Amino acid sequence: MAGTQQKEIATAGRPLSASVVIPGSKSISNRVLLLAALAEGVSTLTNLQISDDTLVFVRALQALGFGVEETGDAVCTVTGAGGGAPNASASVWCGSAGTAARFLLASVAAGEGDYHFDSTAQMKRRPMHTLISALQAQGVGITTPTGTFPLDMATRGLAGGPAVMDARESSQFTSAFLMAAPLCLAPLELEADVRVSRPYIDMTTRLMEQFGVAVERPRHDLFLVGNGRGYSANDVAIEPDASTASYFAAAAAVAGGRVTVEHLPLVGSLQGDTQFLRVLEEMGCRLTQAGGSTTVESQGGLRGVTVDMGDFSDTMMTLACVAPFADSPTTITNIAHVRVKESDRVHSVAAGLESMGVRVEETESTITVYPAKPRGATIDTFGDHRIAMAFSVMGLVTPGVVIDDYRCVEKTCPEFFELFEDMVAQG
Repeated sequence: MAGTQQKEIATAGRPLSASVVIPGSKSISNRVLLLAALAEGVSTLTNLQISDDTLVFVRALQALGFGVEETGDAVCTVTGAGGGAPNASASVWCGSAGTAARFLLASVAAGEGDYHFDSTAQMKRRPMHTLISALQAQGVGITTPTGTFPLDMATRGLAGGPAVMDARESSQFTSAFLMAAPLCLAPLELEADVRVSRPYIDMTTRLMEQFGVAVERPRHDLFLVGNGRGYSANDVAIEPDASTASYFAAAAAVAGGRVTVEHLPLVGSLQGDTQFLRVLEEMGCRLTQAGGSTTVESQGGLRGVTVDMGDFSDTMMTLACVAPFADSPTTITNIAHVRVKESDRVHSVAAGLESMGVRVEETESTITVYPAKPRGATIDTFGDHRIAMAFSVMGLVTPGVVIDDYRCVEKTCPEFFELFEDMVAQG
């Protein structure tokens, strides 16, 4: 019997026939929360993700003096400050949210005041040095005994002008700098060679444009942002979270049948993680779109693939958990950067698969998963929400899959298991 911190996944027993409504994108939610807070005017944000990460972001904005009010179910009204943080001093808790830790640090640095930032132990293990060094080079005083949180900031603004960002570890460093750029003392010329998670940079610049700030990109690694005009309020309806949708799409691939993700566009999405659906198509699934919703259908017979997931690596664990059911090995490449996420995700997914009797080979930046008949096991999630959700997919066809520390999904999707069980119950 699974313990109180464990959840056993019930097998589906038949092909699926379901539609699901996924909560809003975390990546979009926390970007538009910040942009609306920095803007002039009142913005209404609908289908906001309600999770640990977004609630941490809202509370942090409120601690900084921004007018953020939760006005309904997944609806938030933001009265923008027309610039930097209203409070000249504050203590800011970033929790385990990388978006809060990176985005808020840069935007607060663009104002004036003295601030204290702290986070969970999990966030303290993730990279921050690159962003801290870049902000210090802009004239911001940051004191940190460990090179990460906790840290104290004394700032009189960001200088702007030429700046260089090492973007290899996380695209969030570049996004953080770009969103703060209109508040800089001079136009920003940011050189950042973005090699991983590039769609997240595109998401940032497209959302900035929706709030009235244009980003010029004369070449792939150079971003130009003026400082003469700030953000303007904008009402945003947030897309379903494509990373979370990957588990429901994968469920159709593994268990067979069809699952429709409502309101998730296959073409034109702001989210790069929709590319995962195309990988399922390459493996033999059928994709259809109608009325802005996407359906994934499978009759079995999955093929192994080799795929570079550098641009949509939050779904690499999902693919790794589909891979044992394919007829040939699947190799996932360009994923070294996921070793410094909420867990070392290459190691975490390999450990879980091996505990289920699946052969896995890993290098620093790749993982290869071989076809297998998995057996049940208790999965160590390493406190990582995406490990918990990915292995739930395998439990649909493999009896005895138990997710340890299953409540870690609250970081981005507290209702995940309710939605997952409802999907199975539909047919």
